[in-house]
Amino acid sequence: MKIMPNRMDRGFYLYQQEFEDKALEVLRSGWYVLGKEVEAFEQEFAAYTGGGYCVGLASGLDALWIAFRLLGIGAGDEVIVQGNTYIASVMGVTINGATPVFVEPDAYYNMDSARIEAKITERTRAILVTHLYGQASHMDEIMRIAGKYQLKVVEDCAQSHGACYQGQMTGTFGDVGCFSFYPSKNLGAFGDGGAVVVKEESLAREFRIFRNYGSEKRYHNKVVGANSRLDELQAGLLRVRLSHLEELTKEKEKIANRYLREIRNPDVILPEVREKATSVWHQFVIRCENRAGLIDYLNAREIGTIIHYPIPPHLSEAYRYLGHKDGDFPITEQYANEVLSIPMYNGMTDEEQQIVIDAINQWRA
Repeated sequence: MKIMPNRMDRGFYLYQQEFEDKALEVLRSGWYVLGKEVEAFEQEFAAYTGGGYCVGLASGLDALWIAFRLLGIGAGDEVIVQGNTYIASVMGVTINGATPVFVEPDAYYNMDSARIEAKITERTRAILVTHLYGQASHMDEIMRIAGKYQLKVVEDCAQSHGACYQGQMTGTFGDVGCFSFYPSKNLGAFGDGGAVVVKEESLAREFRIFRNYGSEKRYHNKVVGANSRLDELQAGLLRVRLSHLEELTKEKEKIANRYLREIRNPDVILPEVREKATSVWHQFVIRCENRAGLIDYLNAREIGTIIHYPIPPHLSEAYRYLGHKDGDFPITEQYANEVLSIPMYNGMTDEEQQIVIDAINQWRA
């Protein structure tokens, strides 16, 4: 049996009729950009997160760079970023001309809050928090530091739809919560999509103007904006998935808990969940020193895996200009060499889970 690392089609088949009915409804409506589906999704997602106001955008990256743009962060400014995040997080900073200042991750793969203050300078303007792999970061300490130094906080919630810290959802702690609805996400669309969640109505209005060429009224452009609109079809389909997100999350939690109980291999490090935090298990990420050997072993048994992420941003060609080198961030680099995402998706069968568990338990480094 071939087991893929992710199966987005399974999530579709779970609610196939609802998705197809909604798609036809939108197609037959004749209204495809900034209509009632986007407006309804924004209201429903804002209510789900408890964050105040939601604005739909074209992608998670757009959510990030537009957030920093509207917060006034640009050339000459520094933003604290965790070293092991996906490179899109960093691009949200650098597109605006600001400089990312990397901080090592903790044992939960999120930003190590104990290392933040040492990186703050007179040029630091913000902290970008990434809730990686679906687990909420150490938000009480991060918000304490931000308040102490009067820093903006932007949350990258691309992987953490519904994850909480002390009962509060990610995306609602800082100034802006940025979400991606890329198809592989827990709340995934059927194409690109994104959104921001903000507390202030005035800031939400700025996002709505900026996403639509800087225009609130057609042909009346207030600012030089962007074309970054969540389209009607994706919004409608997201509304269907959002209505089932709680049950989808519980299904992933069930799979994750089984993995945590039943995978027993001394050469494999299992993920942990921080006290007071929850994870929605966007990925189930293990670690092992002989990752290449484990990948070869699983490939031979037709079990797919993904490395999230093999090249940390500070060592990427895109950010060579920052002047970093091997060894600058040893924990980040160790994780990049050891992490491995094993199969985890909605609709994954008990048999598929058992095959993965047995294979990992039988492997020897």
